Amino acid sequence: MTPEEFSQLSWGLDEAGGENNLARLLTALVAASPEFIGVADLEGRALFVNEAGRKLVGLPDLEAVRSTRIIEYFAEDDQSRVIEVVLPAARNSGFWVGELSFRNFATGQLVPVLYNIFPIHNSSGEIIAYGTVTRNLTETRFAEQQLRSLASIVENSDDAIVSKNLDGVITSWNRGAEHVFGYTAGEAIGQPITILIPGNRRNEEREILTRIRRGERIDHYETVRQRKDGSLIVVSLTVSPLKNAEGKIVGASKIARDITEQKRNQEQIATLAREAEHRSKNLLATVQATVLLSQSDTPEGLKQAIEGRIRALANVHSLFVQSRWIGAELSAVAKQELAPYAQEARVRLDGPEVLLEPTAAQAIAVILHELATNAAKYGALSTANGSVALKWSHEPDGRLILHWTEKGGPPVKAPNRQGFGGRVIERMIADLRGEMHFDWQPKGLACEISLQT
Repeated sequence: MTPEEFSQLSWGLDEAGGENNLARLLTALVAASPEFIGVADLEGRALFVNEAGRKLVGLPDLEAVRSTRIIEYFAEDDQSRVIEVVLPAARNSGFWVGELSFRNFATGQLVPVLYNIFPIHNSSGEIIAYGTVTRNLTETRFAEQQLRSLASIVENSDDAIVSKNLDGVITSWNRGAEHVFGYTAGEAIGQPITILIPGNRRNEEREILTRIRRGERIDHYETVRQRKDGSLIVVSLTVSPLKNAEGKIVGASKIARDITEQKRNQEQIATLAREAEHRSKNLLATVQATVLLSQSDTPEGLKQAIEGRIRALANVHSLFVQSRWIGAELSAVAKQELAPYAQEARVRLDGPEVLLEPTAAQAIAVILHELATNAAKYGALSTANGSVALKWSHEPDGRLILHWTEKGGPPVKAPNRQGFGGRVIERMIADLRGEMHFDWQPKGLACEISLQT
């Protein structure tokens, strides 16, 4: 069949104006079609391929089309299938439709297509040519791949992703929803979404559906939901309208993220921040009082006094860190403050385990520092043979009694006036609503401190 014969056959160019008009319409339709439309003779020579078809296979014009056999359009793996399956099926049944791959002559790339071939008959019913309408499936395949990827993301998301209709009935349920709420998909789909909503929050669902019907989106709405086992969790909801092909809202998609642990952590951080602020203020107040009470006859002496007292506070704070700010064991505080004098066994400690809360521990640390400093300068620890004994007891009424006893030092007599260290101890005891008694015995100082713990 020659191109001229095909032209006469296809476009019906005769003297009838109606048929001429129809021919022009068909010509315009074929030219404008985005699909591959072509005709080949029985020997497989292309007689015609429209512009969309030529672009699909990378042939510049009709001359290139007519010089190329149709079988060469196909990927090598599909060519034998076309000869052995496709053409016989088209002859026997009148058409064949299936997915094949074309080869683009310009780029060499393979293009997935939906290939539809049918025989063309003459007036005697004989097959004189084959026609084809072929659709490029590249975009369809890409869209399908995107949909599969999206479906995989939804199914494997840790967040609960759920859809419901406008009656509030669950229509889809991913694995994340199973994990977050405890219901399987089989248990949840078809049930009202209210199975997840505590009774005192049912009004939220009515408000959400009202907003969805108006086409609104709800972002990061924090609320409480109920799991299958009845436990409550804090969730962050994002709810969006679902539309059908006509753009009508038919339901809602909901993403629920379990933020229970996050909220708990935030509350713990806030609590710790308040505690840290409280402790910092207490510490600063103690430091301020210590500095204000510190005096000396020389600048260097004042510097040493302040450094020693602040060091005592720093030491006891290291014990707080070990106990996570619960407090400090009295024996640990005593050992820390008296450590410089303990190497020669000049210090004896005796008493039960007593956990001091932070404020009391700070005060005891500074008091012991002052007593030890005074003993090192003027008392038992100022001589080679002097010693100190610290004993404490915890009375049934909750009082803590500490006994500080010095011996082996120089002769002791009561001072004419209260020293700087005595004023610091007195202030610390007063802050704890405790009592203090000094007994200036000739053999050494004896001090009793009583405070309520």
